[in-house]
Amino acid sequence: MRVLVTGDRGYIGRILVPRLLEEGHDVRGLDTDYYEGCDLYEHGEADYERLTKDVRELTKRDLEGVDAVHHLAALSNDPLGTLDPTLTHEINHEATVRLARLAKESGVERFVFSSSCSVYGTSEGAVVDETSETNPLTAYARSKVSVEEALREMADSSFTPVFLRNATAHGLSPRLRLDIVVNNLVGWAHATGEVVIKSDGKPWRPLVHIADISKAFELATSADADAVRGEAFNVGDNDENYQIRELAAIVGETVPDVTVTYGDDPSPDARSYRVNFDKIGDRLGFSCDWDVPSGAAELSEAYSEAGMDEATFQSDAYRRLDRIETLREGGELDDGLLWRD
Repeated sequence: MRVLVTGDRGYIGRILVPRLLEEGHDVRGLDTDYYEGCDLYEHGEADYERLTKDVRELTKRDLEGVDAVHHLAALSNDPLGTLDPTLTHEINHEATVRLARLAKESGVERFVFSSSCSVYGTSEGAVVDETSETNPLTAYARSKVSVEEALREMADSSFTPVFLRNATAHGLSPRLRLDIVVNNLVGWAHATGEVVIKSDGKPWRPLVHIADISKAFELATSADADAVRGEAFNVGDNDENYQIRELAAIVGETVPDVTVTYGDDPSPDARSYRVNFDKIGDRLGFSCDWDVPSGAAELSEAYSEAGMDEATFQSDAYRRLDRIETLREGGELDDGLLWRD
């Protein structure tokens, strides 16, 4: 099967593409490559076709011969989403819906969309599942909900969109991100010898390793169309719902000689949700191979080998919003986040 992976050179894409190739798929990657050169460590390049192009500029020609799309490309988190909510809508919603329409017109049968458990926003103590009402609190989360709604309307016997609502990602990738919670806490511990939680640490988050997200993409592609068409699947494990203070404690146990402290104030982050993941296991036979302790240990070892210090931790290379702002301030990107000639 030929799979177009948008965002193939991003945090998850760097892990997903090798998995697809190992499973025997033919991969075509498409990425605007904002993060070129922002690699934590040297790694061998997989052998596959790469297109360097903004997803907003994708054409039918880019979809020739494609059987399935794995759509990862997006403004990828809440701080980046609030940089310009109009751009978030343009890139995350409009470009995605346009891509899906082009894919359907081009005969692509499967469209696997990288959604997010952040669509639940806050669950007020209840455990949410795919039947729960969504409550998106940010531009990023709202874009995920609106895309799911638009793509679901496009589903028919010839076109199968699938929505993977990933838990908060963690884990090692050459194209590292330090703006997500576990990666950030382990990095800060290595850089400073401390983990400081400025809030009370009580909000809940579901976590999932990026290798397990990649596994879910492959399963969603190979599953029977009738089992997944127009369906949302939470991606994670029921045992991998954590309070932020629990994550800090795991990091404290993982990184040697680290102190962990907590603030007394409630968290300024209104998001707090626990998620049920039974559906993806029952429907697709999915289970996680990683948990937060193993992911934290993997990160800690890699950070030690890379010599993670405070300057590295604070650099823009591993923070999506900071990197975009550097490129804009340097005149390399225009106000629409397109590369200048």
